[in-house]
Amino acid sequence: MKKMSGDELADILLEPRITEKSTMLGEQHKQFVFKVAQGARKPQIKQAVETMFSVQVDSVRVCNVHGKQKYFKQRAGRRPGWKKAYVKLKPGFDIDFMGAQK
Repeated sequence: MKKMSGDELADILLEPRITEKSTMLGEQHKQFVFKVAQGARKPQIKQAVETMFSVQVDSVRVCNVHGKQKYFKQRAGRRPGWKKAYVKLKPGFDIDFMGAQK
């Protein structure tokens, strides 16, 4: 696989998903959740996380989240779907999104 530039890496990882569930996964299992681009593949996600956060990735799981059906003034609509990646780190590595000092 070819090395990706910083712009390409930023296009793959869109945002970290910081929820109650993802926080518990991070504390207990060193797993972190990211919203990723629809066309992103597991090796690309792994390379992007390793490069941007200077960590070693153990595994990557990917999940497609389907958009919800919503109504606006009796008109049916649909929110867009998105792709989510669960990234597990190797022992000894951690990502701190909050920037807390130890």
